[in-house]
Amino acid sequence: MALLHRLLGRAARIVWRVTRPRTIGVRAVLLDPAGARVALVRHTYIDGWYLPGGGVKKGEGVTQALHRELAEEVAVTGATVERVLGVYHNRREGKDDHVVVYVARAGSDALHGADALEVAEVGWFALDALPESTTPATRRRIGEFRDGATGSGAW
Repeated sequence: MALLHRLLGRAARIVWRVTRPRTIGVRAVLLDPAGARVALVRHTYIDGWYLPGGGVKKGEGVTQALHRELAEEVAVTGATVERVLGVYHNRREGKDDHVVVYVARAGSDALHGADALEVAEVGWFALDALPESTTPATRRRIGEFRDGATGSGAW
């Protein structure tokens, strides 16, 4: 099933290069209750560790999408949104994507991959001890959070 997701992901990226859709996405610097660790996700269809999140569906608000994505990817419901870290422009994969990154806090330490077809692995990681394969953009967002910066610009 993971191979199917990887193939579908590659097909989607080819379509995006041709159609260049404008999309809106959300991600979360999701902290554990103590604020010492951040949740990261490793997907089945792409390499690397990412902040949990995804696309905003038609007719859905960005905060609503964030809560849906947290439930789908890391099985966290009722996270407290603390602030917007930044709004970024991502032109990778052929899309014209705008990504709203929130800082949120989970109500408990419970964390597990909710959608086994999409999520290979999830985990809590210390802010200064991220997995080696954490993506560069994810590292930049976490760095901005650690520095107390408000981010913007390119993803």
